[in-house]
Amino acid sequence: MMEQVHLAGEDEDELYSGYNDYNPLFDTENLQQDEGFQNAVKTSHGRRPPMTATRQFAIQRGQMGTTAGARLKTGLVSSMGARPVTGIAAADGSVARPMTAVKAAGYSSTGRGQQFDPMNQASKGPAPPLETKNEDTPEEKIKNLEKKVNGLIEESCLANSRGEFSLALEKAKEAGRKERMLGRQRDELFNGEQVNLDQTYSVLFNVANQYEANEMYQEALNTYQVIVKNKMFSHAGRLRVNIGNIYFKQRNFPKAVKYYRMALDQVPNTHKEMRIKIMKNIGIVFVKMGQYSDAITSFEHIMSEKPDYETAFNLLLCYYATGDRDKMKKTFQQLLGVDLNLDDEDKYLPHPDDKHANLVLEVIKNDALREKEKEAKEGMERCLMAAAKLIAPAIEQSFSAGYDWCVDCVKQSAFTDLANDLEINKAIMYLKQKEFSQAVEVLKTFEKKDSKCASVAATNLSFIYFLQSEYQLAEKYAEVAMTADRYNPAALVNKGNCLFVQGELEKCRDYYQEALRTEASCTEALYNLGLVNKKLGHLEASLDCFLKLHAILRNNAEVLFQIASLYDMLEDTPQATEWFTQLISIVPTDPAILSRLGELFDNEGDKSQAYQYHYESFRYFPSNIEIIEWLGAYFIDSQFVEKAIHYFERAAVIQPNQVKWQLMIASCHRRSGNYQQALETYKRIHKKFPDNIECLKFLVRLCSDLGLKEAQEYATKLKKAEKAKELREQRASSGTRRTGSGRSARGGSAVSRYGNTRLFCRG
Repeated sequence: MMEQVHLAGEDEDELYSGYNDYNPLFDTENLQQDEGFQNAVKTSHGRRPPMTATRQFAIQRGQMGTTAGARLKTGLVSSMGARPVTGIAAADGSVARPMTAVKAAGYSSTGRGQQFDPMNQASKGPAPPLETKNEDTPEEKIKNLEKKVNGLIEESCLANSRGEFSLALEKAKEAGRKERMLGRQRDELFNGEQVNLDQTYSVLFNVANQYEANEMYQEALNTYQVIVKNKMFSHAGRLRVNIGNIYFKQRNFPKAVKYYRMALDQVPNTHKEMRIKIMKNIGIVFVKMGQYSDAITSFEHIMSEKPDYETAFNLLLCYYATGDRDKMKKTFQQLLGVDLNLDDEDKYLPHPDDKHANLVLEVIKNDALREKEKEAKEGMERCLMAAAKLIAPAIEQSFSAGYDWCVDCVKQSAFTDLANDLEINKAIMYLKQKEFSQAVEVLKTFEKKDSKCASVAATNLSFIYFLQSEYQLAEKYAEVAMTADRYNPAALVNKGNCLFVQGELEKCRDYYQEALRTEASCTEALYNLGLVNKKLGHLEASLDCFLKLHAILRNNAEVLFQIASLYDMLEDTPQATEWFTQLISIVPTDPAILSRLGELFDNEGDKSQAYQYHYESFRYFPSNIEIIEWLGAYFIDSQFVEKAIHYFERAAVIQPNQVKWQLMIASCHRRSGNYQQALETYKRIHKKFPDNIECLKFLVRLCSDLGLKEAQEYATKLKKAEKAKELREQRASSGTRRTGSGRSARGGSAVSRYGNTRLFCRG
């Protein structure tokens, strides 16, 4: 135990020694007399960085010390040992503190409170004002004029983009005038050395474009020729494509091909896209010219270089025109194999667990790139459907076999969704050929397929049965279509039509309204809703429907007629006249509309306008008895009885057994003073209608006025005819009384049988 005890020896330091000593760094009493400290303050050694946290803590306690002071006070050294002496000796022989090579910027131990001015700018005073630019120099004038020309070009392009073509052309011409003025000034100042070819090219090119936009093709061609023939413009030969486009618009196809080929020679092989576009133009021109073999050569070259669906479709059209079945099949398969370079559709599907991905999806699913992809896909599908419709009857013995081949090819391609659409088109082709049973058979095959196809097929079946007046089957398949897809507006419209035929107007109106809630632009539902409201007597609601439809279908004759008819029923004659006038501008040869418009003007007392429209109606439909009668009466009222004879003669031809037209002709002759002709006409009438009392009266009067012996003979016949008429009237009145008494005796049974007959007819 004792071996582990340590006893302090006499030579060892005392255990509690050193506690009364203090650190000389904290001694601040003799700092003013410390030469080393004062020299350190005056040199860069004293400009130390900011104090650390430890030193700051010491200062907060009101203590300060330096190593120099401690060293002079006690002669102690730091834990790092003695500090080496560096620097230059002072004048008194002592060693100065180290000095830096560069004096600190803006800081000094002397001159505190002075303004910070490292660049010595205060002594120079304020900066002089900027010199004003002299805009009167020729160079500045030219620069300003160039800016004005560029501004006019920009304004012209913006006006063209807004569709203001006349304003765009005016701005382009003004830019051309200023550019020519600019060229003259350059020639005067620099002797033609400084020429801005780029601006000249821009001005001429813009003027040519604006001429073309305003359909001033000859002026555009002249301007393009100026550019093309100027050798100073590099790559100007490509503008021959624009010249070819103008000739194409003018249907001058040989010159269009010529300039397209010249432009193709100007484009190097490295510009592959440009060459393909020009080749496509050449092929289209050859199609317009009927030179299908040359067009096939161009399109085949494009398909070998960079195939696209438009070129493939055009190539298929050429093979169809030449009747090459095998090439049609091959090209259809090439069309199916065209790569649209579209992204996978799955990337647009929502992610249930990734909110960030869903936010990104909301942004990109309807952006410009997505719309471009949709447009390309829709164009491809449209070409495929049109190609299948076109070649199906030509590639096989029957169009049914041709459609089957196309459907098989589509099912093996990336466009499998179009196979069902082709099947439905097949049924529609049967309908066009009036093979209804075949169409129904094809459509019924969709009953067990997916809901969308089943709904479309059932909708078509309902439409077919409705046209065949099989309303029960039509209603059945309309319900099948609604079951497969409740939001199918066509199915809702078909269901409403079936109820309309059955007379259930309130129910059919509900279906039309539901169809409109599903698809606000369903024109069939809106039109039928207007008809239902009109039939129910809700004229204001019906008018509102047709006005909405007019905003969708501008210049539709049926819609305009309904609007005009409703205003007429509402007795708003000015509005009815205005809408009928608009309708006449669309269907100027409709005699019924012309006649109705004439009646409106006649009711308003405007006889001249009424005559104009009645006469136009007569021109397009000269067999309308009502119009003929109105025109004859108009000329009689206007004291032009000779012209009225022409219309009554036409009426007599149309209705030869109607005596009134013959009498009107004779009356016109009599009114015009041509009594002899009137007498001859009355004699012909009497010969054909011997019992006509009115004719005999006029014969008696004319013969008496002319002093003819035949007057007595006609007077005798007149008395006999009047007696015969009285006897007929007496017999008719007595027979009516006997019939009435018989009905009184058998009233119950007769009325009940008549009533049953009416009910049966309604059923």
